[in-house]
Amino acid sequence: MTCIFCIVLKKNHDQKTLVLRKKIDETKVLEILEDKKTALFKSLFSRPKKSDIHIHSVKLYYECILLVSGKYMANYFRKATHSISVPSNVSEVVLGADVFPVKTKSNFKKAIVGKRGKNKVDLKLEEHVFVENEDELTFDHHGGAIKFPFKLNSKTTENYPNRLLEKNSSNVKNCELTHDDAIKKLQTFLKKPLDDEVRKIEEEFVLREINKVYVPIYEARLIGPKKKVSIIRIDAVRNKIL
Repeated sequence: MTCIFCIVLKKNHDQKTLVLRKKIDETKVLEILEDKKTALFKSLFSRPKKSDIHIHSVKLYYECILLVSGKYMANYFRKATHSISVPSNVSEVVLGADVFPVKTKSNFKKAIVGKRGKNKVDLKLEEHVFVENEDELTFDHHGGAIKFPFKLNSKTTENYPNRLLEKNSSNVKNCELTHDDAIKKLQTFLKKPLDDEVRKIEEEFVLREINKVYVPIYEARLIGPKKKVSIIRIDAVRNKIL
């Protein structure tokens, strides 16, 4: 198999840093915690009182979601067989220097269609195939693949994302997956398995975008009876307990 593969990183490919706006503040978070905290410590036989549970701390983190998009293109030749129908009195087909005989009919088929039935010829040829796949992958800050659940526009994102992240640098959780690894995962996703018998394959991968989207997440530490600790995380964009 002859293979030519190249990665094209567009000089002007987009690389953005975005921060989603909070829809709830710490006051609302405390209300949620007061409402839900007993459920975190209940057991089959008991449920503690709210007064038995202490909210130790509430911190706002900015967790990175990594979005990568690109395009995979390839063209190659592969072996293929195409079956065609010919009149019953044709015994073979000549194509250039190649001769293709008609397929032998089974006794059962002969009994059904008789001598007047159409003959079949299998043409063993090559196909020149062109492939073009374009898509996007999203990874959470641990590097796990996820579906992106947010909308990105001027109303949902902060005006000065880098300034906000610098101000809260100690509470920023960057993606554990490197850009190179994310690109490799996208390449593998876009490149579908090829047939075994292919030749003269030319492949190209074009990186479109690498975007980092930071999601504000409130993380609360609660202490209950017998000093049992529970952590609750709240998505400040969707007002959702994670």
